[in-house]
This record gives sequence, structure tokens and C-alpha cells, in this order.
Amino acid sequence: MASDQHRRQYDEEFKREAVRLTYDPDRTVAGVARDLGMNENNLWRWRKQFGRPGESIGPAASAEDEVNRLRRQLARVTEERDILKKALAVFSRRDE
Repeated sequence: MASDQHRRQYDEEFKREAVRLTYDPDRTVAGVARDLGMNENNLWRWRKQFGRPGESIGPAASAEDEVNRLRRQLARVTEERDILKKALAVFSRRDE
């Protein structure tokens, strides 16, 4: 039971920030846990508890979050397409 005396307590703000770091595309859960000096299992449990930053938990919220994610993705892809169209027009003019 001596190990219980060394159990660290984390406030909710710390947990949410740690979870946010795990969703950074350049980081892994294991890497964040290592950087914070904590057990990786805590981060996985907190990810289930809090979900993605800015998302609500629950079936209805999940569908709404998915629609919002897809809208953002569509906007990004549309913007990328428009940029490519403009680039094609610029390069086409150079060949004439």
C-alpha cells in the first residue's frame, strides 16, 4: 500500500490540456505521457472521458461533431481545389 502514498493527483485543467496534446498530429499518446512523466493509461482514460477538445460526448453529439468535422474538411478541400485551379491558370498563361 506504500505506492498509494505516491499517487499523483491531477486537476481537470491539467487533464484536459494533456488530452488536447494527444490530438496534436505530430504527437502520440505515448510521447505525451513520457513528456509529462505519467502513465499512458491515464491519458487513454482521460481521452475517453473528455473526448476531443471542443466536442461533446454522446451519440447525438457525436453525429453533430461528425457533421461539423466534415464541413470543415469540405471547406479545406474546396479551398485547396480553388488554389490549384488558380495555379493551373497561372502556369497555362506562361506557356502561351
